[in-house]
Order: sequence, then C-alpha cells, then structure tokens
Amino acid sequence: MSDRLSQEQGPAPSDKSAPSGNIQAELMRILIVEDEQKVASFLRRALEEEGQAVDVEHDGETGLQRALTYDYDLVILDWLLPQRTGLEVCIAIREARTGTPILMLTARDAVEDRIAGLDAGADDYLVKPFALGELLARVRALLRRGKTGAPKLVVSDLTLDPARRRVIRAGHEITLTAKEYALLEYLMRHAGQTVARTMIAEHVWDFDFDGGTNVVDVYINYLRNKVDRGHERKLIHTVRGVGYCLESRNVLSE
Repeated sequence: MSDRLSQEQGPAPSDKSAPSGNIQAELMRILIVEDEQKVASFLRRALEEEGQAVDVEHDGETGLQRALTYDYDLVILDWLLPQRTGLEVCIAIREARTGTPILMLTARDAVEDRIAGLDAGADDYLVKPFALGELLARVRALLRRGKTGAPKLVVSDLTLDPARRRVIRAGHEITLTAKEYALLEYLMRHAGQTVARTMIAEHVWDFDFDGGTNVVDVYINYLRNKVDRGHERKLIHTVRGVGYCLESRNVLSE
C-alpha cells in the first residue's frame, strides 16, 4: 500500500518559521519515542506535514525525561526501546502526568500485549506495520480528546479555554493568531514562573533559539497590545536578561 510505513518519500516538512495564519491553524507538540531511525523520520515528516511540532527521542530513558520536562499534547511510544521499555515509560508518564495522551506503536500484536499496554495507561494501541492514514486519524482523535477535557486556564481576569480555543479578559473576547494563542497558552501554563526566551522559542516556534533574533520579543509585544492594553493591571511582565512572566501583581503597571 502506498501509505504504508515502508514509504520513505514525501514532501519536505512545512516551515515552522513561516508567518502563522488565524487561530484555527493550531500547532500541537508531539513527542515520538522510537528507536528505529527510519520509522521515527517517517513519522516526524508525516506529522509535520499535518502542521504539528514534533520532537524525537530514540531510547526510553531520554524519552521519559523529555516527556516529563516539557508539555506535550501527545506521546507516540514504541514498546521495544533501549534503556527502558515503552511499557515502563508509559507507566512512569501516567504516574507523573495523567492527562497526556499516549499512543503505543509496536510490532507486538498479541492480545495480551495490547491488554498490557492499555492497562499501563496507553490511550490507544497501533500495531506495525500500519497505514499512515489510520495513524494520522488516531492522532487527530487523541488530540481532540485531550483538548476537550482540558481545564480552563485562569490568571486574574484572563481566561483561556483550550477546548473552545477562546481567550477572554474582563468579559471581552480577544482575537489572536495561532502563534499568539500558542504563546499565551504556554505563558499561562507556566503562570507565576519566569520563562526564558530559549524555552519559549523551542516550545512555540519549534526551533533552537538564536540570540540574534527578536521574534519572541516581537510576539510578546503583540500579545501585550491585545491582552494588557486598556487594563490598569498588567499581566505580562519582562524579567530583564532572562525572559518573561505572566502573573497578576499588586503593582498596576511596570
């Protein structure tokens, strides 16, 4: 079949640095933990063509550490991994972050293996070889499910609803581009914490931070114009030399 795993040719990944469109062009972050280089490369290219940001690790230990360090919308997890098995990684993720959807992807097709994977906390289980179209459909379903059950994020009078992708401050809805929304969601998920520019660039733009670029500062300014303008109490604060912090402070302005 043309869309089977063995297919290695395909269009180049889309440019994540290109200007974002409206808020419907949502970017999700997916972690692939797969020790087979060709499989990982194939999956990464296919998911990036779907408009997702993708990270890849090739062993269970490193994959687990990345899954617990960063906020992912989905983890695609192989079973037979070096250092730690996918089953062990799945259990550890569930113990630490129960809400992250997990798709087990493995050649182990016995019924007892499927049961073990699902009982370990996987949300879905797909056997290799697989049809790419089916995998992408399962990914979309898991991403929808994760967002539907996501709680609202609230900081002072600012509310972000991941399920409906709405942002409201003081009763008024704010219209954001996809990139502005992703940036605001990241800041709100780390409310009260100082977030370095490097972390923002890696999570929101999916590239290694170049100290010579000011893209993060430019988009922070866009957000301030939409979120803070007209309000006495500012929520987005600059931590000079480091990055930014979103929180409600006693001072009314910086």
